[in-house]
Amino acid sequence: MLDQGVRTLLGVDDTVEAWHRLIEPNGPVGIKTNVWSYLPTPRAVEAAILRRVIDSGVPMDRIHMDDRGARTTLSDCTRLINARPLRTHHWAGIGGCLKNYIMFVSLPFWYHPNACANLGRIWTFPIVKDKTRLNVLIVLRPLFHGRGAHHYNPKYVWEYKGILVSRDPVAIDSIGVQLLSAKRRDYFGEDRPFPKLTHHVTYADIRHHVGVSDPEQIDLIKVGWKEGILI
Repeated sequence: MLDQGVRTLLGVDDTVEAWHRLIEPNGPVGIKTNVWSYLPTPRAVEAAILRRVIDSGVPMDRIHMDDRGARTTLSDCTRLINARPLRTHHWAGIGGCLKNYIMFVSLPFWYHPNACANLGRIWTFPIVKDKTRLNVLIVLRPLFHGRGAHHYNPKYVWEYKGILVSRDPVAIDSIGVQLLSAKRRDYFGEDRPFPKLTHHVTYADIRHHVGVSDPEQIDLIKVGWKEGILI
């Protein structure tokens, strides 16, 4: 699924060539994952990304994978791949690719006020600015509802069986908001507000100019099985 998404994104028929265009074999590569115990970046996805980075010509000793220690372990990487599962989030409304870089700052809680409105600012800091080659928003089993700082209830996880890929973290999170919103309407039979506003996605666009948040300006290409796709 990941290979098909990357080939489609790059418009290249050969998998290794597509990844090679993303990850040139010079300089260390960082893979930013997420270790939240209830819904971590799946090991199979981590392994698939790692394999393709190696296929692109990067030696194993120049590839680093981390989450909570990213500010130290990934700081010297010249290229980054950002991969995490999609879920509702107590402080940010949704946890997506933008939120995943909060571990690159020394005091993450500084970004919690006003529903994490300024998460997009992190993407303008030298430690990550212009380094991200691919964002992978994992929607294999998204969490679409919950309340509380560490909420998790398996009844609100569904087998969506998808993966989203994009060069733009704002666009991919905008699609993530649409997907969770659609599932919440389908499940609850009405528009159910998120735990908090998801406005950090819009602000990452209009305040920090990190990417595009307007769904009308996002080209969503769907490949594979369409049943239950919702968006």
